[in-house]
Amino acid sequence: MPRKFLLVFALAFPALCQTPVYLILQKGASSLAYYSADGKLQSIVPTGQHPHEMMLSTDGRYLYTTDNGTMRVEHPGAGGNSISIIDVAARRKFADVSLGEFHRPHGIDLDPATGNLAITTELPDQLLLIDPAKRAVLKHFPTKGKTSHMVKFGPGAQWAYVSNGGTSNVSAINLKTGEVKLIPTGSRPEGSVLSKDGKELYVCNRDSDSLTVIDTTRNSAIANIPTGKGPVRIAITPDGNTLVYALMHDKKIGFANPKTRRQTDYLILPKQPVSLELSPDGAHAFASAEESDTVYVISIAQKRIMQEIHTAQGAGPDPVFQISQK
Repeated sequence: MPRKFLLVFALAFPALCQTPVYLILQKGASSLAYYSADGKLQSIVPTGQHPHEMMLSTDGRYLYTTDNGTMRVEHPGAGGNSISIIDVAARRKFADVSLGEFHRPHGIDLDPATGNLAITTELPDQLLLIDPAKRAVLKHFPTKGKTSHMVKFGPGAQWAYVSNGGTSNVSAINLKTGEVKLIPTGSRPEGSVLSKDGKELYVCNRDSDSLTVIDTTRNSAIANIPTGKGPVRIAITPDGNTLVYALMHDKKIGFANPKTRRQTDYLILPKQPVSLELSPDGAHAFASAEESDTVYVISIAQKRIMQEIHTAQGAGPDPVFQISQK
């Protein structure tokens, strides 16, 4: 095909000229890795030490990582106190956000209306509201729980929900008033996801083998969904009909119906998954086995492993995002 025709085609149909790219946060290697759809390493961008979670800006231009500074929540130490900002297209670190006195950042979520970030810290147990454009901490709130871990904005970002692994509850924090309501969960709550209408929050209870269902209008627990062993991270399909979650201790991916409150199926993995993200179209799940440096690409419809991506030894892959780039 002539080069001139290719250029005209690219300008006329830019979406068709983009290819999938996997962004793999490497906790052990303190970096963000870019992998092609066929599993080949393309680029590596350094982050702060031992990043745990990440989030894309609304326009996809920037990616934010929580640079915890320790490999495990159980490990002692002051850890880090910064957020890395990565220019996604340029594949380079753009800036840092200093968190000052707040150390060991972990969970992260983004308010699409303002672009602001919610960040949890473990030392002390706080929720920070951050403006990444100004690179500033706008507000901070005590969670009133221990080992504050993952966070999710509620509907309209009026409340934020923080999982407290050390006290087996979720802090519902009013971002205007600072009011905190502690909602009991199962043991060691971790990842969470909102229903598509925002009325329910589903929280993984790692040591109770269950999901707690929280009514976000009343900020109270209303149901429990039994799962396999060790649910840690969770997502929901675009149609809102299926919860998909990583069962760390079972070496499985679980599937549940949020309406019937029942686990409906599972997929056995070779190794322990520590993360769970969905592709933008909801067709695939990405689960990382951190200790074996492997990412599993899973078909949601077929409930089978479609691909394995092997990172460098000791890279410690954790969350994975799929984006499109030229």
